Amino acid sequence: MNDTSIQGAVRDNRDLRRFELVTEGGVVFADYRATPDTLIITHTETPWALRGRGLASQLIQGALEQIRQRGLKVVPACSFVADYIDTHPEFASLRK
Repeated sequence: MNDTSIQGAVRDNRDLRRFELVTEGGVVFADYRATPDTLIITHTETPWALRGRGLASQLIQGALEQIRQRGLKVVPACSFVADYIDTHPEFASLRK
């Protein structure tokens, strides 16, 4: 396995209020704030060594799928998330 192998699915680490995608090379994550019906994604971070491999997109796709399953809306306060939703219309209905 190389250093970018994905070890698991996107998980919601509610204690740290962030979605995480764990790889052998590090953790890609998206911080959020929660309201009763909305998650406000405030920041997405990919370690330098993992950038350019599509991991942040995988993270946000998984996060948005979980948000949809929970019947919530999303406020993309992070420009990466806003751009992702803009280019993936299947998630447009989640935007608040």
